[in-house]
Amino acid sequence: MKIVIFGLTISSSWGNGHATLWRGLCKNLARMGHHVVFYERDVPYYAGTRDLFELPRGRLELYPSWNAIRPNALTDVTDADAVIVTSYCPDALAATELVLEEARRLRVFYDLDTPVTLAKLRAGETVPYIGPRGLSDFDLVLSFTGGPRAFEEFRRRLGARRIVALYGHVDPEIHRPVERQPHYEAHLSYLGTYSVDRQHVLETLFVAPARQRQGLRFLIGGAQYPPDFPWSPNIYFVRHLPPSEHAAFFASSRLTLNVTRPAMAEMGWCPSGRLFEAAACGAPLLSDAWDGIDDFFEPGEEILLGRDETDVIAAIEANDEVLLRMASRARERTLAWHGSAKRATELVEHLERSSGPRADLPIAQEA
Repeated sequence: MKIVIFGLTISSSWGNGHATLWRGLCKNLARMGHHVVFYERDVPYYAGTRDLFELPRGRLELYPSWNAIRPNALTDVTDADAVIVTSYCPDALAATELVLEEARRLRVFYDLDTPVTLAKLRAGETVPYIGPRGLSDFDLVLSFTGGPRAFEEFRRRLGARRIVALYGHVDPEIHRPVERQPHYEAHLSYLGTYSVDRQHVLETLFVAPARQRQGLRFLIGGAQYPPDFPWSPNIYFVRHLPPSEHAAFFASSRLTLNVTRPAMAEMGWCPSGRLFEAAACGAPLLSDAWDGIDDFFEPGEEILLGRDETDVIAAIEANDEVLLRMASRARERTLAWHGSAKRATELVEHLERSSGPRADLPIAQEA
């Protein structure tokens, strides 16, 4: 198939979770024989932190404005077997209009930010990447979040006819066990872009335990942390890590923390890609709790859950053998079920199932 994507970014992993996911998918789609064209608006924010410049066996279209690229986009859209518009694509509305008018085959919307989208709709806010007709004109809607609540709201609020979950994933060729690096070693690590809505949980599950255990080393990696973040002397910081450094970061951690954004935790069934990355690198996992997490990892056997600082302290003080055994089980499950190759296969299966006549598309939901 020829698959055309209008997305946020694949060229820069700075401050977003989209790029790493798309890189894993596109690489494996190419290996399966499919041709991917990715349209990304060339904005200064990502241009200054670009860490991918071409799409192997595909095509990356960096463009200055929609008007400048529209003729090329029209050619690709009319020639594509499937066209995908994504959440937070800066030209999503214009791309949607083009796709609905000109696409001859499958028209797809992929919401990689489902909890944020639905939270905005509930609050009566405008969703900048979805037009007034919602998603009713798309043949298929892919959701980063599963679970009955998300599917029901997509149908009721946005008119989605066919919706399936396409969860996060990890590329095990990039995220894998590697030699520990002294500058990344920590009793507890956390990798994530700063987010105001995550701050309360991060302070409870990371900052507070660090203050209680001043003799231990805690490490944060990520972008956009403000000067007034509540650092303590034993919390170390690594500014933005490119994907190539994630493996060393996780593999050097005795235990690594996942903090879910509130909208994702409230919705449930929305695993962060960081969980799969850390597991693939062999790092023992500690996460906040949310509905559906046991569909991805078994609590107590493959992952530890923390509800307060007491839980975190207990996890930090757990026996090395227990943590390593748990990490091994989590890695096995991740490689079997949550790798980028498997997600690429799932994506192709969803596209093939939805490629029949549009009038025959059922209203359906699938996990």
